[in-house]
Amino acid sequence: MSQRLAAVRGPFPNWPKSIYKDGKPLRNSTVTTIAPTGTISIIAGASSGIEPLFALVFDRKGSLDGQLTLEVNPTFDDVARREGFWTEELAQAVHEHGTVRGVDGVPEQWQQVFGTAHDIAPPWHVRMQAAWQKNTDNAVSKTINLPHDASIEDVVAAYGLAYETGCNGLTVYRDGSKLGVLHVGAGTASTPSDTAVEGPELAPRPRALHGVTYQIETPLGTAYITVNHDEYGDPLEVFVNQGKAGSDIAPLSEAIGKLSSIVLRVPSSMPPRARMQEMIEKLRGIGGATTIGFGPDRTRSLPDALARVLEQHLATIETQGAPGTPAAGVPNGSRRPMNGKTVQLSGAFCPDCGTALVHEEGCDKCFTCGYSRC
Repeated sequence: MSQRLAAVRGPFPNWPKSIYKDGKPLRNSTVTTIAPTGTISIIAGASSGIEPLFALVFDRKGSLDGQLTLEVNPTFDDVARREGFWTEELAQAVHEHGTVRGVDGVPEQWQQVFGTAHDIAPPWHVRMQAAWQKNTDNAVSKTINLPHDASIEDVVAAYGLAYETGCNGLTVYRDGSKLGVLHVGAGTASTPSDTAVEGPELAPRPRALHGVTYQIETPLGTAYITVNHDEYGDPLEVFVNQGKAGSDIAPLSEAIGKLSSIVLRVPSSMPPRARMQEMIEKLRGIGGATTIGFGPDRTRSLPDALARVLEQHLATIETQGAPGTPAAGVPNGSRRPMNGKTVQLSGAFCPDCGTALVHEEGCDKCFTCGYSRC
């Protein structure tokens, strides 16, 4: 059919450069595929294709009521009852163990037959995918299940074998590495416990702090970033303000600032300045659809802008100590040139346009949109 469509409508654009160029023209660059089968097979009550069974006895959480129910693979249930080794206690033992292999009460013959995902070594998962890849145009949907103690080298080995055997892509999953996802056995559940775990309390915030407010251009407009420090000159909190009140970017910028402050205030053996450096490395280079500026001055996004400001701030306090000089930024309450005259910043921002407010004649004024409060 793809050949017939090509005869009428022409082949796909890159056909002359493709692996099909020496054969008959095709309308479609890919024809065969193997879709993800996990959820589909559950809905249809069918086999999950080339995916081995993840477990024979397992908990399933209802998407509507959130209730956990114990489910047994129907084929295993039929065989166990037919062969006479089924008991409720056996089902519970298999559930807790995660597999029938090594469970007393399950005959050796059936332990070998009912191998599950984690009974199969990762290289054989890859080889199974490769066998089907030979006659499949798109990447084959298959999960390479790794044990909880899998190392980086194990992941590298899986990808290396996938490349060598001609797989178009690969998905690996280490057991228990993500909350709420399939896990082996009842004893290694990766779902959150009902018991609250108390974490470390945030460092207390003094009633008054000194800091610096920076102005920086981002692809979404001007951002004002304030970094406050404690009595030792170490960064303690960050405020990020961008966009008008009620806009989509305003709450996002506020959230970025609050999360940055939490990183700085959570008790840790890592000094605050080292934590700030870590934040810089994680945020630097995050980009969106547009950028502003050129070369080393280019800003890719608000997170990238925050990283640039934190980098400048860190360099300042490392060389000059706690901020407070004009070279270090714009200290709250300081005087600075604006529109040809020296004005005093109030340390607050305009609720309408986000511009830093100027304190003049007893009032806080915005020179951008005309907002004022007295």
